[in-house]
Amino acid sequence: MPFLGPSLDQAPRAIIFDVGRVIIRVDLSRWSGTLGGPLGKSHLQILRELEADPHWPDWQEGRMNAHDWHRHVREKFQLPLNFDQFCAIWNSVLDPITILPDILFERLAANCRLALLSNTDPIHVAHFEATFPFVRHFPVRVYSCRVGSSKPAPVIYHHALREVDALPQETMFIDDLRENVMAAAGLGISAFHFTSAEELLSEFSRMKLWAL
Repeated sequence: MPFLGPSLDQAPRAIIFDVGRVIIRVDLSRWSGTLGGPLGKSHLQILRELEADPHWPDWQEGRMNAHDWHRHVREKFQLPLNFDQFCAIWNSVLDPITILPDILFERLAANCRLALLSNTDPIHVAHFEATFPFVRHFPVRVYSCRVGSSKPAPVIYHHALREVDALPQETMFIDDLRENVMAAAGLGISAFHFTSAEELLSEFSRMKLWAL
C-alpha cells in the first residue's frame, strides 16, 4: 500500500511534497569523472563518502555556508575547481525535466495548500528556485538548510504543518524514502510512499483532484 499510517477519504487541506526523486529527477552519475575524477571514484562512492562526512549534517542543516562546503569538498576530493565550477557540477545532478507535470501543481494549488519539504542545501535551493517553474505553486517551502533540521526528525514536520496551517489528519505528505514517510505517519499525517508518478496521479484522481 502506498499510504503508511492513516489514508485520506477526501481531498486534504494541505499537501506537502518532497522534492528530490518525487518532483525533480536526481542523476548522481553526472558526478562521475568530475567530483571523483582525480581520485577515480564512482558517483556512488562519492555519495557514500559525503553522507558519512562529519560535516554533512552541518551542510544539510544550514550550519555551513556554500563557500565553506566548496572548500571542504575540494580538499576532500582534491578538486581543481573554483566556486562557480563546483556549483555547476553540484547542480548538474538535478534533471531539468521533472517527474510530475507542472499543470498538476497548478490544479492542486486551486484546492489545497501546497508545501515543499526537502532535505537539501543552499546551492541546490538557489538553483531549483531559479530554474524550475513548478516552485511558483508552492507558497510554503521548508528546506532543512533553512530550518536547521532534517527529515525524519519530527521537528521539521511540525514546522511544515505550522506553515501550511493544517492539522496532521488534514495533511498529505509525499516522499520517496520510506523512513521519511514512516516518520510522518507516526505523527498522524497521511503519508504516501512515492514509487511512481502513475501511482500518485491515480491517487489524486481518486480524490478528484486530478483527471487521468
